[in-house]
Amino acid sequence: MDIVVKGRKTEVPERFRKHVAEKLKLEKIQRLDAKVISLDVEVSKEPNPRQADRCDRVEITLRSRGPVIRAEAAASDPYAALDLAAEKLDARLRKQHDKRFSRRGARRISAAEVPDHVPGAATLNGSGLPVYEEETDGVPTKKIGSLEIKGEGPLVVREKTHVASPMTLDQALYEMELVGHDFYLFVDSETKEPSVVYRRHAYDYGVIHLSTDPMIAEAQAQPPAAGGTLGG
Repeated sequence: MDIVVKGRKTEVPERFRKHVAEKLKLEKIQRLDAKVISLDVEVSKEPNPRQADRCDRVEITLRSRGPVIRAEAAASDPYAALDLAAEKLDARLRKQHDKRFSRRGARRISAAEVPDHVPGAATLNGSGLPVYEEETDGVPTKKIGSLEIKGEGPLVVREKTHVASPMTLDQALYEMELVGHDFYLFVDSETKEPSVVYRRHAYDYGVIHLSTDPMIAEAQAQPPAAGGTLGG
């Protein structure tokens, strides 16, 4: 298995590629997860000068026969961002490794217990509000319609496509916490329909299921009616 390093709208120097190979030691990663299939490192740069202290972002994605593990971080240079992201990846790998061997055969954890067993889950402050890893950086934001733009823009929409196997709601919740996101799109193993699980507040979670309207599906399946021309 090789480490794939790529840049998104930025060039990745050979010196940084070598540093990635030294920082993300494959032998160590494979000891924690022997079923690793691929390891991708994506580097991007924020052109907004107001975000100079967080202008370089590194996202590490580890795919294996188990759940996908993702870690990302931003800093003033790509090397510092890589160090932070590598620390998060190592913590999540160790958590997954420990859970696999120490909780094998045990009961599944509930949503309320997820933060105790999965890294990246929200914790509460003294006021009962969630505390997140990254603090706001003081950059002003503005709204255009339903979209929020940080600083002066430009607006950037990232698009990704993932291959997914049907899974249960509990597994989707677990994988959402594993990648450190606030939502997770999955295919429900019972209904075979797309669904989204998301964090609402504190340790409370929600789920949205999508189903096809049978009337619309039937109308779309019918062939168009034959038509003629209008004559005067």
